Amino acid sequence: MGEVVGAGFLSHVPTIMLPRETRLELNEGKEISLVPSLEKLRKDKFETLDYDTVIMLDSHWFTTVEFIIAAQGRRAGLFTAEELPRGMCRIPYDWKGDPELAYAIAAEAEGQGTWITPNDDQYLPLYYPSVNLWSYLGKGLDDKAWISMSVCQTGDTEDFLRVGRAIGEAIRKTDRKVIIIASGSLSHTFYPLRELRDHEASDPSHIFSREAYEADQQRLQWFAEGRHDMVLDTMDDFMPFRPEGKFAHYLMMAAALGERDFAAPGVQISDYENSVGTSQVHVWFDRPATGWTRAGAVA
Repeated sequence: MGEVVGAGFLSHVPTIMLPRETRLELNEGKEISLVPSLEKLRKDKFETLDYDTVIMLDSHWFTTVEFIIAAQGRRAGLFTAEELPRGMCRIPYDWKGDPELAYAIAAEAEGQGTWITPNDDQYLPLYYPSVNLWSYLGKGLDDKAWISMSVCQTGDTEDFLRVGRAIGEAIRKTDRKVIIIASGSLSHTFYPLRELRDHEASDPSHIFSREAYEADQQRLQWFAEGRHDMVLDTMDDFMPFRPEGKFAHYLMMAAALGERDFAAPGVQISDYENSVGTSQVHVWFDRPATGWTRAGAVA
């Protein structure tokens, strides 16, 4: 039976791909904490844990009538981001896929009341959350597979939970040891163009509003306490702060790990930082000795 060995709520912000000197220039001469914390995460987890496949829940990959999961045997090439080619230009990538797990996840869709289609087209576009985080956490670890899952833009919280349940069930039915990455931010409102260059520094005083900052801090506290039930139960309260991708990345991860019974505490491994109004933070969840869920719940 397969299992999830670790999970991360990780920022993919384009700033991490800029040259160090540019990062310092944008951040008042200081390094953003997101970069060294990713380097440490690779050393402490991605180079030491026993796992086969990384499932990347990519909050920039929007689909419309279904969720899509990448099912290629290998993905390789050069990536330039349509959103910010100045900072993400001709990035080399080369990773093996896991078609068996991708098809297993898709096979669980009907039973969960949702739609997931595996796609092995070699020309299927990539999006920068997958490339950016692989560049830090997967590059050079050639025996590890990476697969990406889209966010269906017509979905809502229940749809994202259903997909997460399908992911969790498929992992349990296979022999895979998996790391799940929920890639995206908490509150995610940008400043208007004519203002945003005054808010490029990482200091959280630049977060778009005090209310968004406070909502983020509450959820980070719940992460730390393993109170994912509280995060799920207050989604309606959080939505006005425009969590990235409707918070699909987190919701799919949480449902795969037990949903309201998901109880693993999160360790915040970076500072809580700003990027032109949006929140950016890395939080890591280790698998507890007793499993991901509360005592008495199905692990």
